[in-house]
Amino acid sequence: MEALLLTSGVESSASLLRELVRRIRPKNPDDIAYASARIEALAALLTAYPASRARVRAALNELFATRRAGSLYMQLGILPSTGFFTETWRRVSHTLLPEVREPDELLGDLLQDIFDHKTDERWVGGVDSALWMRLLECLRFDENDTAENDALPAGLPTILHSLWLLSYQMTALGFDPELLRLDANLARTDSPFLAQNLETRVFVECCQERWNDVAAVTDDEKQILVLFDQCLDAVERIHRRSVHAGTSLQLTYKLQRLRDHISRAEQLATIAGELRREKSGRTAYPSIIALFKNLVFASCRQNDLGTFWRQNLEITSRRVTEYAGKAGEHYITETRREYVGMARAALGAGGLIALIALCKIFLHRFELAPLNEIFAYALNYGLGFVLVYVMGFTIATKQPAMTANALAVSIGEARGKARDLENLITLITRITRSQLVAILGNVSMAIPIAISVSVAFFLLGEHPAITIAEADALLAAHHPFNSGALLFAGVAGVCLFLSGLVAGYFDNLATYNRVPQRIQQLGWARRRFGARRLERLANYVGDHMGALAGNFLFGVMLAAAWGIGILLSLPLDIRHVAFSSAYLGYAVAAHDFSPPLADFVWAAVGVAGIGIVNLSVSFILALFVALRARGVTFSQGRQLMYGLARRFFTHPGEFFLPPGKSAETPPEKVE
Repeated sequence: MEALLLTSGVESSASLLRELVRRIRPKNPDDIAYASARIEALAALLTAYPASRARVRAALNELFATRRAGSLYMQLGILPSTGFFTETWRRVSHTLLPEVREPDELLGDLLQDIFDHKTDERWVGGVDSALWMRLLECLRFDENDTAENDALPAGLPTILHSLWLLSYQMTALGFDPELLRLDANLARTDSPFLAQNLETRVFVECCQERWNDVAAVTDDEKQILVLFDQCLDAVERIHRRSVHAGTSLQLTYKLQRLRDHISRAEQLATIAGELRREKSGRTAYPSIIALFKNLVFASCRQNDLGTFWRQNLEITSRRVTEYAGKAGEHYITETRREYVGMARAALGAGGLIALIALCKIFLHRFELAPLNEIFAYALNYGLGFVLVYVMGFTIATKQPAMTANALAVSIGEARGKARDLENLITLITRITRSQLVAILGNVSMAIPIAISVSVAFFLLGEHPAITIAEADALLAAHHPFNSGALLFAGVAGVCLFLSGLVAGYFDNLATYNRVPQRIQQLGWARRRFGARRLERLANYVGDHMGALAGNFLFGVMLAAAWGIGILLSLPLDIRHVAFSSAYLGYAVAAHDFSPPLADFVWAAVGVAGIGIVNLSVSFILALFVALRARGVTFSQGRQLMYGLARRFFTHPGEFFLPPGKSAETPPEKVE
């Protein structure tokens, strides 16, 4: 670097900066120590040689003074206005055939040209911000390179211009009809989105026209920042209302874009205000470095499809997890009465599932064409699950996809607070005992009902419900190692997870589109059923649309997973613990209650493994999505495990049985 800065071999300012970054860049992007050492060396060199720092400073000033920066400040790191599929196609096409860059005109393209390795964001972000600030200090921007002491600092005019344009975009987004639907007060003349635009215009014009006027140096940007905070409060208020009034993917996307605009505008306003108060720029260095790291990260990920999909996964997850979380509260028992009610509901579901499983066996005997068979299985499963729900019964494996969302909320509240951590432990104990009683209820009823049905078939028709060959096939299909049963149980777990999202989606859809109110406006239905019955029907649809759709589509997904395996000749199938328990009961009865011992034992072990895989896969996926949707990270894993172990050894009954009529035992304090 010393030879580079002390000679004049570099042709342009851009080439100088590009070469400096190349010499700082480590071979391993995670080698932060190497990059830090190179930056330390560069800072020492700039300190020792005034001519070198003047050269680098002049290069930076030239770039900011001669290149347009609109794409740099107003696009990088901000969700685009295009839709999901349009942006996906843009990223794919630009990855296959890179777009034409204009580094001589656009500052954003120049940033990509300088940091041209996709991994640059890792070492740039990894280097301590204090070291980057030291490098800026060594450049000594307070030294006058020209006689124009009254001119705005290089780069500030583009920052002010971008701030002004961002302010207009925020105003337009703030008056979007979808936002006004949820908060009509935003349309008033004192809307924060309108007020911030007026204040931003005054601030920008004052900076441009009266930069060195001491009397004009006020805390104008603080007022802008207050208004930006009010805009952000309005965004969060709309988001909270959308949980109850419903939302759409488009609305959630717009809210995230608005958050991005507000965050970027806050950064630019803070930098401009600090530069205005302190001409050397030192007080603005922390904000400048934070913006620099954000821009490099966004530049390196500009065409990264994975990053964009992860962003949209979080956006989509927010849309449905709140509704799935509300449904999940009904699957967590707290009192003894709720526990007994859960047990009864699980027993009822086990009995119906035994009958649905028998229907599936009968449908298989028809030897339908593959597509017709898939359709028949889908109706059998889907309508059967809907019947289970309508009758008020509970399928144990449906619980994890729902309760995980409620658990994610508790995890988000438990960060850094011992009391909330205890509440989280209490919630986990309630989920555990609720899940256990539901599983036991499903299995303990599915098996005896299957056996009873088989006995009834024999008494009425002198033949079992299923043949010996079918029984042997069922036992072999549930062997934990020789049949792929555990893998197929994982497929069913994924379907369970997706059904939870489907339920949240349709609950939101019913609320957002005001389906109950629209049903009540149907003239022909009012004349046919009467106003009171139609109102009850509309309210039932509004309250249960998500659950009905989730249960039906869960059945369709189970059939579809098996059907894809048949149509594509893939080893793909599903295993569900409740159905497997029923099949085990039918197989035992078909063998006159004397099945091959080894086959029966392995099948029983397989059924237990299927239950574990069903629950764990659906719960882990649902919890992951719920945490990502809320941006929650949890660093108290050790304390949580210690607290759970302590609760188990001090109050083991809480994990299996509900408390008595008195209140629950107060939780122990986790130290």
